[in-house]
Amino acid sequence: MIMERKKTDCPALPPGWKKEEVIRKSGLSAGKSDVYYYSPTGKKFRSKPQLSRYLGNSVDLGCFDFRTGKMMPSKMQKNKQRLRSDYLSLSKGKPDLNTALPIRQTASIFKQPVTKVVNHPNNKVKTDLQRATEQPRQLFWEKRLKGLRSSDVSEEALRTMDLPKGLQSIGPDSSDETLLSAIASALHMSSAPITGQTSSAAEKNPAIWLNTSQPLCKAFTVTDDDIREQELKVHQARRSLEEALMADSLAQAAESRRDTQGRAA
Repeated sequence: MIMERKKTDCPALPPGWKKEEVIRKSGLSAGKSDVYYYSPTGKKFRSKPQLSRYLGNSVDLGCFDFRTGKMMPSKMQKNKQRLRSDYLSLSKGKPDLNTALPIRQTASIFKQPVTKVVNHPNNKVKTDLQRATEQPRQLFWEKRLKGLRSSDVSEEALRTMDLPKGLQSIGPDSSDETLLSAIASALHMSSAPITGQTSSAAEKNPAIWLNTSQPLCKAFTVTDDDIREQELKVHQARRSLEEALMADSLAQAAESRRDTQGRAA
């Protein structure tokens, strides 16, 4: 794997510290970059937690950006403003409707979770009626995605999927691209089985009888042959991914050996 290395001084850290940016020129991860830092003694650091543990309290890395190697005071200012607004909200008596666990904000750069007690005898569970009601859905919203094509890192359009012949789309101006978007949305948004439009009335007038929780296609049945064919595709995809990960692992191991030999020389 071909890589381009750029090593520069890092003024945000003590004198003698170096920042190295490695840009990958080939392979599946071409165009991506990795950032490393080197101490004056040549020790390599791959992440901000490693850097923080090594420096300890000698350098405050609270607003240090690991990617750019610069201090970002704006991050610290935003945290202070958010803490100030939260304090004012509590002082005004506004209820906290957020069910997420709170995060303890301390001087440490690591977030420390707080245990949330929910079994207090005086607790009362309230239901948000506005969220409980089902929100309306726009009919045929998948048509807004018509004409959009995904591309790879070289901005070359990827080949679209070939849908089984048993899938027949319904609705105005239907196409395979619209049907693919509808099926992907139904699989992602709903936990119910995907059966298509089981009502025959939807084929006559889909604008009235369309089941919005199902994709824009007629009712279909998944056969054993379809399952076996899909299992073969998944097996081939996993094999290709395994080969790509193995090649990337070997490239990283070779790079590590070159770094070790360079420091030894």
